[in-house]
Amino acid sequence: MLDVLKIRNDFPILNREVNGKPLVYLDNAATSQTPQQVIDVIVDYYSRYNANIHRGVHALSQEATDMYEQARLKIQAHFNMEKSHEVIFTSGTTHGINLIANGFSSIIKEGDEILVSAMEHHSNIVPWQMLAERTGAVLKVIPMNDEGELLMDEYDQLLSNNTKLVFCNHVSNALGTVNPIAEIIKKAHEVGAAVLVDGAQASPHIKADVQQLDVDFYTVSAHKMCGPTGVGVLYGKDEWLNKLPPYQGGGEMIAEVTFEKTTYADLPHKFEAGTPNICGGIAFGAALDYMNNLGFDEIATYENELLEYATQKLLQIEGLRIYGTAKEKTSVISFNIEGIHPYDIGTILDKLGIAVRTGHHCAQPIMDFYGIPGTVRASFSFYNTKEEVDKLVEGVERARTMLV
Repeated sequence: MLDVLKIRNDFPILNREVNGKPLVYLDNAATSQTPQQVIDVIVDYYSRYNANIHRGVHALSQEATDMYEQARLKIQAHFNMEKSHEVIFTSGTTHGINLIANGFSSIIKEGDEILVSAMEHHSNIVPWQMLAERTGAVLKVIPMNDEGELLMDEYDQLLSNNTKLVFCNHVSNALGTVNPIAEIIKKAHEVGAAVLVDGAQASPHIKADVQQLDVDFYTVSAHKMCGPTGVGVLYGKDEWLNKLPPYQGGGEMIAEVTFEKTTYADLPHKFEAGTPNICGGIAFGAALDYMNNLGFDEIATYENELLEYATQKLLQIEGLRIYGTAKEKTSVISFNIEGIHPYDIGTILDKLGIAVRTGHHCAQPIMDFYGIPGTVRASFSFYNTKEEVDKLVEGVERARTMLV
């Protein structure tokens, strides 16, 4: 069992007030908070060994390089990647997706088919639309039902020998749905298609094993996992990464440069042009250490308890509807109250010190499916409490009374 009150002491920001009220932070799906243990690693880097990596013979450069590459090994172990060079540091999930979309421009041809799910974040829609426009490929959509679950029978019908790529989030950022990605991957591979899974929303809750899943590409962002913003990881099977051309040109990603010809470095450096977010990479490793010390099974059990408690309490509010009622969910609740705009509810909650997200959550196709402008999204983490859920419910009830 998690000692939540003790854990909360690790997060300095949870002690502050907003609008004269104790902060209730329920916007974890947008970004998680950072524990002091990770903050200390960031301060230590800039205080003691701030230097560029892979390039210097001096002590600080070697120390920074060692710490950065140790973080790569931590990430490899966490996701059970076979080889450390399959860990590509990025600026985040969006960067990783665009890297793959750019690389497949040289592989995809006119008439090839690309499948995406109906519940994708814009970051896993727009790059594939751009790829289709460049190549003449056809983009098709795996539909979903009213509960926010993918229609797998329809997926079976969409798959064909023309399917070259399948893209799906592991967990929906807007609904919390946990998608059946093992089944999605297996069926895609049966027709010879590659699969990229957006793991940004899953990674704080689920410890993905990329070898067991047999996924071709998996992307995550550190700031969803108690780490800093501006850093993430793309996993790719090395046979795929070796096929794809570099995404960016510059320093670090080369083996040899002349004005006549350039040869590229081996993995992972081929895809890591320029000076990376060194501190961010090191801090990402520290964040994984922190979460693994708590235990992902323990995190999932507690967050599911919060989800069930919050769902039960919120549904007692007159006129409230929850969007996304899949059997398999992470700790995200998107809801509206009949006749009230979600922005107005979010504004009143903010006055009470309660941070939630309102809008379409970069998932406009989902909102169009339900015929709504957006939702109020409350997303819970392992450092939230049932008392905070009670404050949310009281705040929503107060907003309903004021706005109806």
